[in-house]
Amino acid sequence: MRPIALAAFCFFVAASASAQQPENDPSPRPETLTRMLGCRTVQPQAERLACYDREVAAFEAAEAARDVVVYDREQLRRTRRSLFGIPLPSLNIFGGGDDKSESEDVSQIETTISSLRQDSEGRYTFTLEDGARWQQIDTRMFSARPRAGQTIRIRRAAMGSYLANVGTQVAVRVRRVLPAD
Repeated sequence: MRPIALAAFCFFVAASASAQQPENDPSPRPETLTRMLGCRTVQPQAERLACYDREVAAFEAAEAARDVVVYDREQLRRTRRSLFGIPLPSLNIFGGGDDKSESEDVSQIETTISSLRQDSEGRYTFTLEDGARWQQIDTRMFSARPRAGQTIRIRRAAMGSYLANVGTQVAVRVRRVLPAD
């Protein structure tokens, strides 16, 4: 009887939590932004201006303290691109609204190899021009030795894996290497 009661309780808690916040509802605005936007309704004009002055100063202080961070669309695009290949939880902080062009995830990158090294087993580690490092994880051989300055295209593959093409050569399986602590 207890497992059934526990399951019913968990279902009730989950249902009430989902009823309070719709699944597609974007994250709530920061309180400082909500207060600043609320100044639009203040009357008369002198009080509205005083409200804006006060709330813009509070917003600026929150931004300086890093309590609020503001990014434009181009900064979000660059951030998503720089995080390509790193497994992250779904935090909905890099887009994710109703606009598909804004919320689409990066599915591939094309860049230049700035340096590379080969391990004793013949696998390569590529450092890209943005500093990201990718390591070959299969044993497929290149027909010609990759070189710094060549173009590399890395794309998502099946089941969370990634494939890289150096120039026009066949694809090799790679994974993103995180910097050492």
